[in-house]
This record gives sequence, structure tokens and C-alpha cells, in this order.
Amino acid sequence: MTPTAIIVTVLAYFAVMFTVSWFSSRNNDNAGFFNGSRKSNWLVVAFAMIGASMSGVTYVSVPGMVGVSAFGYMQMCLGFIAGYLIIAYVLTPIFFKMNVVSIYEYLENRFGGASYKTGAWFFFISKMLGASVRLFLVCLSLQLLVFTPLHLPFALNVLISVGIVLLYTYQGGVKSVIWTDTLKTFAMITSVILCIVFISKNLDLSFSGLFSAIKESDMSRVFVFDDVNSPQYFWKQFLGGMFTVIAMTGLDQDMMQRTLSCKNYKDSQKNLITSTLMQTVVIFMFLCLGVLLYLFAQNNGISQTGDELFPAVATSGKLPGIVGVLFIIGLVSCAYSAGGSALTALTTSFTLDIIGTKGKSEKQVTSIRKKVHLGMAALMFLSIIVFNLLNNTSTIDAVYKLASYTYGPILGMFTFGILMKQKVHDKYVPIAAVIAPVLCFILQTNSEKWFNGYQFSYELLIFNALFTFIGLCFLIRKDQPAPENAER
Repeated sequence: MTPTAIIVTVLAYFAVMFTVSWFSSRNNDNAGFFNGSRKSNWLVVAFAMIGASMSGVTYVSVPGMVGVSAFGYMQMCLGFIAGYLIIAYVLTPIFFKMNVVSIYEYLENRFGGASYKTGAWFFFISKMLGASVRLFLVCLSLQLLVFTPLHLPFALNVLISVGIVLLYTYQGGVKSVIWTDTLKTFAMITSVILCIVFISKNLDLSFSGLFSAIKESDMSRVFVFDDVNSPQYFWKQFLGGMFTVIAMTGLDQDMMQRTLSCKNYKDSQKNLITSTLMQTVVIFMFLCLGVLLYLFAQNNGISQTGDELFPAVATSGKLPGIVGVLFIIGLVSCAYSAGGSALTALTTSFTLDIIGTKGKSEKQVTSIRKKVHLGMAALMFLSIIVFNLLNNTSTIDAVYKLASYTYGPILGMFTFGILMKQKVHDKYVPIAAVIAPVLCFILQTNSEKWFNGYQFSYELLIFNALFTFIGLCFLIRKDQPAPENAER
């Protein structure tokens, strides 16, 4: 696939995306930007959240990781379902009852201002790093396919990518995000299904032969119960998945901003349950595609693996040209939609939680929001450049490892707030939240030596939250118990 063909494909998708964004953002105000004025249809949000939770990382890394971990990712997906149930029936009613715009307002109500700022800052770090990792992967693919053949620098690639994300979210906010996520989900699912069809046809596999080939492959193993030291051990993956989705969805302003845009908490619950069931099916499709990609690569002398496999196969010229087009559309739709939602959430949280809007007029809030939006875009640009210099690991692995460290304290604070009745010494909460990731780093670094070869996987998030929870227990106030009607 030539650079010119890729550019035309990308521009065509952008034309559709900007049209959707423009229609959805007309006459938008700050309430529309921050929470969609709480008028979003739950079914639309559920469909949009499929794409929202699956960035370019999922699109490229999940099929590629089949070669190393087979279908082990499905163990984590089972944990995702359990996590979504907790979000739907524990967290969502609390947030709607408190009528929050930013979910970190809960921490201020429960503990105080220092805890509120701590949660907001940890989210800011988490989301900025995670969004940068995700957008980096897409920029890397575009660099290989377009910018390098045209002798253009990586920095220009990133500048254009971040600029596009900025433009379509600058006015519309979460309303634009939901509708562009809907477009993204449709494009992503369509591209995956058609890629499976075209690759199966190339391999001379019928519908039944397709499932037989996947089932008989060594890469189709799902469950690992026989090696507790393995990062793929079932309970590590299941519990890691459950707590990861609680942290990265239920306690993430980006994801909950969509859910809180529904009319009421019952609609939000329907949205969450429907979305997680559909996501599980889509992830299974990605894994099936991964097996087919490896089989195709073996038959056609393609040596790339991991994150490079899907781009290499799709643009190899050994499949119909439409496969390359579908890959580019799926990749671009995933990447820029995820970047747009992250940028919107970062702007919302930084404006409401860190700067604050109390006592400010609508005009003043609008001015602050727009300046913050520009600042977040600039910081995302710099983060991607730095990540490009430091990258040395699988991208999806990097995302979840970052989450283990940065979302852990948020998970610990919310868990303490919901389960315990006591108040804490609020001014010392930031110290407990910083110590927990440090202890986790020490634990992970020495785990094989201390625990007979045990390697931590994504369950490190649980220990991070646990250390934060224990730290808050040491900060319980003896002189002022929480009132019986405290929000929990």
C-alpha cells in the first residue's frame, strides 16, 4: 500500500469524523463539554464504549500478543466482566447520588481537599502517560507506512496527530467523543471482521475450517492453572483484569465521563453491562485474527511478530488492497478517538479538580477550559516524543504496567472510602499515595528472589491499592469519626 493511498484513506476518514464532531457539538456549552448535559442515550454510549476501551493498542497489540501468550488475554477479559459489575452496581449509584461532574469530587466529600487533589493528580499522570503510549503506537505505524517513505520526521507525525485530536474535541467535548467513538467502534469491528474474511479466503479456509484451524493451533490455549509463577497464571490474569477495569474504567474520569452522561444511574448500569458483554466478543475476534495473522505470516515468509505483525501483513501486498485500507481505517479510528477522549477527560479533570471553577462565570470557565485543552495537547505531544526515545517493551504491556503504578493509589482511596466509616488525616493522604507505588516497585524488583521465582503481572495493581489502603488505616482520625450519613 503506497503512502499516497494511505494518506487518501486517512483524509477520507477524517472528513467523516469531523462531520460527526461538528454536528454533535453545535450550540455546545460547558455542561455539554463536561458531561453531555446528561442527555446521552445509554445504548449509544454502550456501543461507543466498546471502541472507547479499545485503542490502537488493542487493535495492533492484542492480535500480535497471541504468539507469546496465546488466548490467555481472555482470562483477563473474564476479570473485566466482574469488574464492570462492580462499577455498575457499586460506583455508578454513588456518583449519580452525589451528582458529580468529576468523579474525584467524591474524595473531597469523603476525606478532604488534599485527597481530592491527590486523586486528580494521579489520574492526570495515569491518563497522560496511558494516552501517550496509545497514540505513540499509531504514530509509529504511520511513521513506517507514510512518513519515513516521504522522508518526514517523527516529530511532524506526532504534531499532526495531536493537532487532529485537538481540533475535533476543542469545542464538542464529551458529546463529540461519544459520537466519534460510535463511528470508531463501527469502523473497528467492520475492519476486523473483513480482515478475518479476506485472510481466511487467502488461506483457503471455509467457515468451519476457520474455527478448526484456530482450535487446533497451539496459540488457542486460554487457561493457565499449572504454573503459579507464570505471568499468565489464571488468577493473576483474572484478578488483575477485574481490578484493572475497576481502576481504569470505574475510577477513570475519561471512561466514567461517558457513563455519567446518561440520564440516570439505571441507564448507566444498562450501558456498562451491555458494553462489557459486547467487548468480550470483540476481543475474542481480535485473538482469532491474531492466529490467522501468524498462520498467514508463516505461509508467506513474513518475519514480523508482536506489534509489527498486523501492519506487516495488512500492507504486505499479498492480500487484496482493501485489507490495507481496512487496517488503516481501523487503526486511525481507534487511535484518534482514544486520544480525543483522553484529551477531553484531562481537560475536564484539570479544569474542575486542579484549577477549580467555583465562583467563576460561564465565560471565565470557557476561557480556562480552552487554554487547558491547548496545554494538554502540548503536553501529550511532548510525552509521545519522550516515549519514542524510551520505548523498549510491548505497548499493551506498557499500558497495564503503568496502570498498576498510577491507578493503584486511586483504587486504594476509593476502596477505603466505600468500605470504611472513619475519617483520616487528609493532609497526609498524598504521602500514603506516593509511598504505595514505591513499595510496589521494590516488591516487583525483588519478587523472584524473595518468593521462589514468583513474577508479578497486572495483579501488582491490587498490592498497590492494598498498600494505599493500609496507609490510610494508619491515618484514621481518632478524634473525629465519620458521621453516619457520610457519602460512601
